[in-house]
Amino acid sequence: MEVKVILANEENANIIKNIYPLYLHDLSEIYGNIPNEYGIYEDVPIKTLIEQYDVQNVWFQNPNKLFPFIIMVDGKPAGFDLVSIGEFAPEGMNYYVYEFFLLRPYRGKEIASIAAKQIFDKFSGKWGLYVAQSGTNPRAEKFWRKTISDYTKGNFEEKHGATFDGDKLIFIFNNKFK
Repeated sequence: MEVKVILANEENANIIKNIYPLYLHDLSEIYGNIPNEYGIYEDVPIKTLIEQYDVQNVWFQNPNKLFPFIIMVDGKPAGFDLVSIGEFAPEGMNYYVYEFFLLRPYRGKEIASIAAKQIFDKFSGKWGLYVAQSGTNPRAEKFWRKTISDYTKGNFEEKHGATFDGDKLIFIFNNKFK
């Protein structure tokens, strides 16, 4: 099984845009979100998935600040990882894992961990990511704790705190010296 991450571009942006509604559906189980009046997982009155595509355009219009990666397994799309830097990252972080998602058929096979580590290796500096409030998403907590611990040999920070997105479990590590 070959796991490979590729930086998406305008030509293959549709892959992330196609998978994104599945990601939002998965998150609804954690956050209790419900679809809007048109059946779309968005707070604003977006009526179609085509309109929802436009919400993702920002990821393809800010090169060198936003990095939309597609996770590929044996040449097929299996998920995505959206990484931000600069003004798109929280203060004090060089790199921020904004969104990370793996389709269900690929879970539990170390694919997500392999992909995350490949992406970490692409950028050197202080990384951060947020997970839903402690206890809300134990699967994600366990995944990130293990993946980051393996990647940093236990040299990372884990804390609870206020973020731009409410109270979260915060993971921070630096791979500058890796």
